[in-house]
Amino acid sequence: MRVLNRMSLFHQGPGSNDIRDFLSFLEEKGQLKRIIEPVSADLELAAISDRVLGMGGPALLFENVIGSNIPVAINLLGTTQRIAWSMGFKDVEELEKLGEKLSILQQPKPPKGINETLKIGGLLWDLIRARPDYDLTPKCHQQVLKNEEVDLNKLPLIRPWPKDAGAIITFGLVITKDPETKVPNIGVYRLQKQSKDSMTVHWLSVRGGARHLRKAAKLGKKLEVAVAIGVHPLIIMAAATPIPVELSEWLFAGLYAGEGVRLTRCKTIDLEVPSQSEIVLEGTITPGEELNDGPFGDHMGYYGGIETSPLIKFHCITQKKDPIFHATFSGKPPKEEAMLAIALNRIYTPILRRQVTEIVDFFLPMEALSYKLAIISIEKSYPGQAKRAAMAFWSALPQFTYTKFIVVVDSTINVRDPRQVVWALSSLVDPQRDLLIIENTPFDSLDFASERIGLGGRLAIDATTKTGPEKNHDWGEPLAHTEEMEKQVDARWDELGLSSLKGKNVDPSLFGYVMEEILERKIIKNL
Repeated sequence: MRVLNRMSLFHQGPGSNDIRDFLSFLEEKGQLKRIIEPVSADLELAAISDRVLGMGGPALLFENVIGSNIPVAINLLGTTQRIAWSMGFKDVEELEKLGEKLSILQQPKPPKGINETLKIGGLLWDLIRARPDYDLTPKCHQQVLKNEEVDLNKLPLIRPWPKDAGAIITFGLVITKDPETKVPNIGVYRLQKQSKDSMTVHWLSVRGGARHLRKAAKLGKKLEVAVAIGVHPLIIMAAATPIPVELSEWLFAGLYAGEGVRLTRCKTIDLEVPSQSEIVLEGTITPGEELNDGPFGDHMGYYGGIETSPLIKFHCITQKKDPIFHATFSGKPPKEEAMLAIALNRIYTPILRRQVTEIVDFFLPMEALSYKLAIISIEKSYPGQAKRAAMAFWSALPQFTYTKFIVVVDSTINVRDPRQVVWALSSLVDPQRDLLIIENTPFDSLDFASERIGLGGRLAIDATTKTGPEKNHDWGEPLAHTEEMEKQVDARWDELGLSSLKGKNVDPSLFGYVMEEILERKIIKNL
């Protein structure tokens, strides 16, 4: 990992855009397990990976995938620690510092004073440093296959769940370009193999790729598409971080890394991809050409439905001489996508504070599918503020559109400690007064709990201390030891023979408690 450039406003990430460097780093840390026995990409590979990930185990590199000579890397981002490492940080808590820097991009007013001016000046310099660079002889062009040579069956595409409709690509960067403005969009979308040279792409209508396809249709043009597989996880993190600024994902990845991403032009289409990509698929979508996509196991813990999706026809594959395939899969937490959400939660927090100034902290529990339930704390100063904060949260960032439940607590509550949150719910909430239900709002089509698919309700719960007209009677005085007594107990702790009870630094989520129990009982072995 590279040393910090302390003159830079942003953290200096890994000194390479190559996934192989990250794999080597994980191996040095004892966080990579090589599997040399033959394993099938159909169901078996995902089942093994799922069990290892659920045990908090290492990243895996399957070197002998049946039916392909290409190894598969998976679970690279299976812990928040590995995600932090991929971005050049020591631990996940440091990601909030990155969020503080990124929040400057949301600066709604002119800077106040010299310090804010210097911060913005530093950001402008970092934006210059983050501009992409270009490789004329990229490693991803070491092998070029065109037209009849294109055969997706030679790739180790995985099928994770028994009733999945087919083999998929999950961690490919899907790259398109606005037909009018020529501004690129980079997203992480699921692709299903339909034939030896075609796949359907599953993206929501609000995503950049879908917008580009609609524009291409109006212009009567095909939409060019590139899929880059096996990029450094830092670039995946940048593509998965939707913040309300008009920045190219390449520039954003450069901000993450502290230096520009190295790009190269595709061989047959007018798009750019990371030059260190392991595999690149080049193709086009003809507007109106669609096939059934799905069902597939999804993050909700169920199989999704069958939807007609755009068909990409690939006519070129470029790759390194001995490429590595990078994969993941969805399902009920814990999964890699849930770990990504936990890390992104840390980055979002300062950005959210700038958007909704009364919010002190917020948390999206992994067990609540990483975005269905939000717990937010506020510094309450007037009646009705909790409901106002909930409404502001739903509209603050695009990714909170599908948050179904919001619990608002006082700033004294640790939003990451379920014991404190449940206490607030139980002691401060009267359901007939403190629930705000909004009916029939646009909603996640994968949420089968909704009465009508794509349309659902939202619930905000005011679990704050009631004030002014919010209450009709006095509340009891909260219990608390005096500060003097706390200091006295601290002073006598060792004397009383309690020095071994120092407390444990465990993630206070349900998963954190389960992992603590597993580790203490030494259930994890030989990983």
